[in-house]
Formats: sequence, C-alpha cells, structure tokens
Amino acid sequence: MNWILAILLAFGSLVLLPATSGQAATAKTPPGPDRITQITVNYTAYTWWMATWNKNHIVCSVVVDHEGQPTLGEVYTNCSQGVYYNWTKTRPCSSAPQDCKGFYLYLVKTEQSQKQVTVKLPPPAVWLSLEGCESVTKSGTNICETIPRLVLKGEEPLPNEHIVRVEGTMDGQPFACSADCKLKLAATSDKGVNLQFWAWSSYGDSSEAFSAQVRVETATAGNPDQKSWYVDVLSTQWMGVHPASCASVWKSFPPVGGPPDWLSTPQDPAELSSDIPYNYLSANLILQGVVDASGCPDGGWSSDGTVNQCGLEAARPQVNAWQNQFDSLIINTSHNTGVPAQLLKNLFARESQFWPGVFKASRDAGLGQLTDNGADTALLWNPTFYSQYCPLILPSQTCSTGYVHLKASNQALLRGALVGSVNASCQDCPLGIDLSQADFSVGVFAHTLLAECQQTAQVILNNVPSTSTQSAGDFASYEDLWKFTLVNYNTGAGCLGLAVNQTWTAEHKLTWDAMAIHFTDVCAPAKNYVNDISK
Repeated sequence: MNWILAILLAFGSLVLLPATSGQAATAKTPPGPDRITQITVNYTAYTWWMATWNKNHIVCSVVVDHEGQPTLGEVYTNCSQGVYYNWTKTRPCSSAPQDCKGFYLYLVKTEQSQKQVTVKLPPPAVWLSLEGCESVTKSGTNICETIPRLVLKGEEPLPNEHIVRVEGTMDGQPFACSADCKLKLAATSDKGVNLQFWAWSSYGDSSEAFSAQVRVETATAGNPDQKSWYVDVLSTQWMGVHPASCASVWKSFPPVGGPPDWLSTPQDPAELSSDIPYNYLSANLILQGVVDASGCPDGGWSSDGTVNQCGLEAARPQVNAWQNQFDSLIINTSHNTGVPAQLLKNLFARESQFWPGVFKASRDAGLGQLTDNGADTALLWNPTFYSQYCPLILPSQTCSTGYVHLKASNQALLRGALVGSVNASCQDCPLGIDLSQADFSVGVFAHTLLAECQQTAQVILNNVPSTSTQSAGDFASYEDLWKFTLVNYNTGAGCLGLAVNQTWTAEHKLTWDAMAIHFTDVCAPAKNYVNDISK
C-alpha cells in the first residue's frame, strides 16, 4: 500500500482515508502556524538615569529606543515598584534641588546598538479553484458541462520551504494528498457539503484550518439532452469569481442558477436603466429650475404640494436622465464590494428617488438616506470599512483601538462625519447638489449594507435556539436573509430581533412570508419597504 500511496501523492490525486471500526470519519485538526523568529536590528539607544533631587543619588538606569523621556511603562520595567510610584507623584522642581522631593531623569548618553526582535513569519495557506469548468454566470455561479474537480493548492511563502501535503475532510470523510490536490466532486443537496482543509509545511507547522461549503446541482436550463452542473463555493480561500454578496457571511447559497433579478448585477449599465416618473425627484428638478413647468396649470403643482400630471410629463426627460446617471458607478461599486447593483438602485429609488440631499426636514441624508443609527451600524459591524474611514477623521493611533473602544465623543464625531459625507446638499453648487459627493456616497451605502448583513446574521442567531456551529443560513434562505437585512436597515435591529423571535416562536421557521405577519405596529412599515425594493 505504501508504494500506491506514494504514486498517488506524486500525481496530486486524492487519497481517501476511510474510518476504522469505532473511529469517526474525521481528520485531526492541525495545530496551525507556529512561525516566530528572532532578527537583529540596529537602533539608537538612549540611556537615562533616575536620581533623587535632594541627594542626587542614582536609583536606576533606563535604556530606551526612542527620543524623549522614558514612558511610565519603561520606568516600571527598569526600576523598582517604589521608584515607579514616587516618580508618578513627582512634580517639577521650582526651587533649589536640595529642597525638592522625588526624582528627576537625566540623559546620560546616546549610542548605536543592536537588539533582537521577535517577528511573525507569513503562514502557509491553501487556495481553492475548479478544474474542468469554464463558464461563469453573471451572479458568480459556475456552469460546468461535467462535474469538475475541486483544486486545493498549497502555498508556502517562505523560501527554501515547501508544502508537504494537504489534508482535510469532505462531508466528514478524511483525505490527504500532495500540495496540488484535486478532489472529485459529486452532486450535493441544496445546502452543499462542508469542507475542512489545511496544509502541512516542511517548516514543521501547518496552515490554519480553513473551511468551505461546496454545492453541486444539475442545471435545468438550456439543452435538456446535455446535462450541465451548477457549482458554487463559499470560502475565504476561493480564487474564482466572488460568490453572491453576503453568502459567505450567512453561509447560505443563493438559489441554484443565481439570485433573483433584484439581487443581480448586470454587466451593461443599460440593463440597470429605469424610466419611473418619480414625483419627489420631479419636484426637486422643477424647484431647481432644471425643468420648466410654467406651461402647466399652477406651474406644475397640485394643491397638496406634489407635482401634477402635467408637471410630471414636463419633467419626464430630465427625471429619466437623472435617475440613470449613477448606473455605471453603481455597477462598479457592486463589482468592488459584492453588493448587488440592482439592490442598490432599488434602495436609492425607495429612499430618495435619487435626490442625494436631506429628505425634507428629516436628518436622513443621501441617496440611501443614512441616519446616525445607520452610520453606527456601518462603523461597528464593518471593521474593514471602519479601518479605512476612521483615519480620515481621527488620528490613526486613536482609530487603532476599534470603534467599540472609542470615547463616546469620538464615536459621535465619526457618525456625524459619515452622515455628512453622504449628504450632497450644497448651497453654492449648481442645482444645490454636489454630484461628486453623491458619487462618493454610493460606496458608503454599499459598505453600510455589508455591515447590515453582519448584524442581521447575529440578530437571527440571538433570537432562535442555535448552536455555536450554526449560521444564519441554517434558518433562512439567501433571498429571505436579504429581506431581513433590509428590515434591519430600515427599522433597526430591535424590530428585526422582535420579528425573528415572534416568527420562530409561532411558526418554527424563518421565511419572509411568515415574518411579514409578525411585525409590531411600530415596525409594520418595514413590510411595504421590503416589498417595494424586492419587486
């Protein structure tokens, strides 16, 4: 058997390891990367003496690698506890030294030196791709003429080291193979199968244990005489086209063949075009003088302050042009963030009718009408976005603690700045709108929706009886999870959490149709809001 195993490993083929009697079909989880080494660096050493004021007695020496006096932590490390506490109480000496209490610091010398620094080396990794499948739909789903192989490629970033083997479990069945591992796939259920995988290195350690969900189902569209297959992979290690947005967060596959139209991203901006005669947008264009409705009764206005039918017809060409001017940017943002382009456009239509200022007298701002609570969600639940945005407003060192650890005043400052950044109102700009600010805001709203995805997943798990290994996708479909996310965006986590809890208690399932009848009166407007956007 050993020579057979050697041949299989040499050709990178899969070796299945069946369970023995009384042994579960699982592989032992690896310890993970262990890559710490010492390097020698040159630095400038500053030697300070700590001495008493009254007798000029040296009590300790402190060597630091930076300009300026030693920090309290450095004094605590190099001197006695008593000296440290006395130093914290020492005040500047304003009289004769012999009359002063406590200590003073004196810089003795500066010299070039060397020290040993502990650094972490980059760990090994394993990446996933498909072999034998060329076609990809616009939603990211792979359409294959035959069932492809899943390729697991080990990567060793250290020179003179290499990946010894790749191991893991597929649907609970252990496997082991070479650094270029190819697993033959088979048809799965709608939820797919779980894959755990890792790599062992000649360095003596392993990669972390990665995970993936893999779904393989028959494609029903097209030629019925030639069977094809839909293949979807959810994993941080996936090297193919990105899967549908938030699918990895929820661990929920979109419908077989791709998500519904309202959660899709067309390749051509023309496919995103719309020609809806928005009343609010028409009103703003008439007020700004873009549309001349003077030939209409009452200048195009109805008695209730809305635009009458004549005004809508007069405004239609400009309304059509205005509502489609963001389409290319929306698609580009979708490609960069994964948020469906049609969802973004539908959201902007419902929230602001594409007028990116402040809605009437409210504090909601921008194309997606961001609120202070929405900004809080974006900064708290989307750490990547927070790390990019915070240094634009606050010092990087302040931002490094994370949003949740900032002072309340700094959190408020960030929220206010974020809401302000999406408000394109501008008194000195043509039409009263800064279109460059409106363009910038599209990305902010996409990142906000990604944060809403994360929060929605946690709200669901907090309000249903779940285990530590379960995810939001175990309780609801991909499309319904997006609808729940829109509830979270529109009315907040409180409304969503209450609706999830009541729906699960009454129905023992989570679907949008079931949830729609369990909103409280305060939260009930979320039903029409979601239905409008998901048409």
